[in-house]
Amino acid sequence: MLSSSSVRFGPRAAIQSLASLVRRPGGRRSLHLAPPFLLDDYIPRYQLLSEVDASKKRSRAYAHLRNCNLCPRLCGVNRYETTGMCLIGADVKVNVIAPHFGEEPCIQGHNGSGSVFFSGCNLRCTFCQNHDIAHQRNGFDLTPEDLAQWYMKLQEVGRVHNINLITPEHVVPQVALSILAARDMGLKLPIVYNTSAFDSLASLELMDGLVDIYLPDFKVWNKATSQRLLKADDYASTAKESIKAMHAQVGDLCFTPDGIAKKGVLVRHLVMPGKEAEGVEIMKFLAEEVSRDTFVNIMEQYRPDAHVGKPKRRTKKDADEQGDEEEVRYADINRAVTQEEVSVVRKAAEAAGLWRFCDPPRHDGFAI
Repeated sequence: MLSSSSVRFGPRAAIQSLASLVRRPGGRRSLHLAPPFLLDDYIPRYQLLSEVDASKKRSRAYAHLRNCNLCPRLCGVNRYETTGMCLIGADVKVNVIAPHFGEEPCIQGHNGSGSVFFSGCNLRCTFCQNHDIAHQRNGFDLTPEDLAQWYMKLQEVGRVHNINLITPEHVVPQVALSILAARDMGLKLPIVYNTSAFDSLASLELMDGLVDIYLPDFKVWNKATSQRLLKADDYASTAKESIKAMHAQVGDLCFTPDGIAKKGVLVRHLVMPGKEAEGVEIMKFLAEEVSRDTFVNIMEQYRPDAHVGKPKRRTKKDADEQGDEEEVRYADINRAVTQEEVSVVRKAAEAAGLWRFCDPPRHDGFAI
């Protein structure tokens, strides 16, 4: 029997009490779907916006299109007249819109994630595995209103769990307008912002109140690596500030009882050949400066692509000196990652105090 001194009252105390029940003796929780990460129900954030706030966001979005300074490139172009680094004007160019089953289980669920693959990108990753989409203008043009209608089709016909905006960093004004238009059409699904983390604080401020789940991919840590492989100066400093801002908006990843994520931050990190030390620093940052309850997907599916492994251009002098031996570009990352490299990053994450990982299920059922 409990003594009166040990009884707590109120919902907050109840959550703390329940959370303590799922802690292991070592102090680490064993379940992702434990309070305070479990939601009874969820209403998307854009549904809670007042008409005044929605109107302000529309005005700011149109203003940014006329003087594009939202992403860290700060091109400053009028996108009704020309394009900047991303090669995209006032309309978005979309490559694929469809239910997608290649995401984390808590994102794709049983019915798929309603994915919108935007063409163009504000990075130029030499190893990009979607380079035919990100580095080129492949696809079809859509206005924000057209996009909103596609969201509705994904909801009503596809029966997807969410709207997943893939590589939206360079089309934030159009995305904001499309979400607000879809809200007026009856959209009720959570919005996933699936990003390289090369976002400015201004763009995240515009998306605040519109996005439910942020899905940043924190790529590399060192400035020299970002300059060489991403063609961006000091990518990591931008990514750090962006991810902290994302977490301040939506917090740690939370689920409904069916195992589907509804709000929060899920951070990806693609382990790259010979770059495991940078992964270690990223894991430390997440634990120390974001949250030890950050949900993390340490990915091992890197493969050489885009410019990696392509023959180097040679002058006649080089050909004479090297003979038939042909050098390839970015030879240091022209291989798959090893299990040891992945293990180094995972162990560092655990040592830093992270514990919520996107691991494959240990059973034949659905992974939650």
